[in-house]
Amino acid sequence: MPNQQKIALVTGAGSGIGRAVAIALDQDGWSVVLAGRKEDKLIETAALCTYNRALPLATDITHSESVSELFRQIRKTFGRLDLLFNNAGTNAKIMPLEDLPLEAWKQVFDTNVTGAFLCTQEAFKLMKSQDPMGGRIINNGSISAHVPRPFAAPYTASKHAVTGLTKATSLEGRPFHITCGQIDIGNASSAMTQKIETGTPQADGSLKVEPTMSVEDVGRTVVFMANLPIDTNVPFITVMANGMPYMGRG
Repeated sequence: MPNQQKIALVTGAGSGIGRAVAIALDQDGWSVVLAGRKEDKLIETAALCTYNRALPLATDITHSESVSELFRQIRKTFGRLDLLFNNAGTNAKIMPLEDLPLEAWKQVFDTNVTGAFLCTQEAFKLMKSQDPMGGRIINNGSISAHVPRPFAAPYTASKHAVTGLTKATSLEGRPFHITCGQIDIGNASSAMTQKIETGTPQADGSLKVEPTMSVEDVGRTVVFMANLPIDTNVPFITVMANGMPYMGRG
């Protein structure tokens, strides 16, 4: 798409990985739509995107009406979407699975899986209809899409489901020049890793501090994936803090 402004949508853009990726895309020449539940946090992210247009749109991705309105605004404002980064996610409190309230399980799946599905569904509709047709979707998986942490059944199960969504999306998108890949992130320093930085349960029953990495490294990795030509895809990529107990986890 020479000489055409690239448009990206980042969910969960109000903090952490979402904010870092939005800033990295902005610095790389993308206009970025910032989606999340907290408008004030989105406005803060938009203020940090100083090179191109950043459009904050308060959205609850667990509700189909809210997602539909998000994409109506994207279509109205930009007329197309070149990249969707399905990043928004949540976790439940660490506890044995037999003690986990059903509502906590549902909340994790509503955000991590259903939210990603709803955004993917609307992205397909727009990417199929725009000219030129096609685009790229990147899902935020996790190391937990491969191996679990102790007492984290809902998060682990949801991230395994995201992997299934990535594969199905990649397959169904092929005829329409829609690529889908997944970035599996391990211990990027954010609000979600505070417990990891002070000590978190290990598979052997111990409590250990784990290394973390900068969220900016995640941003650079997403930009790399986003800038590949549309006939090229990275189905899965893992970026993690070197030294975290990944290979020995499970």
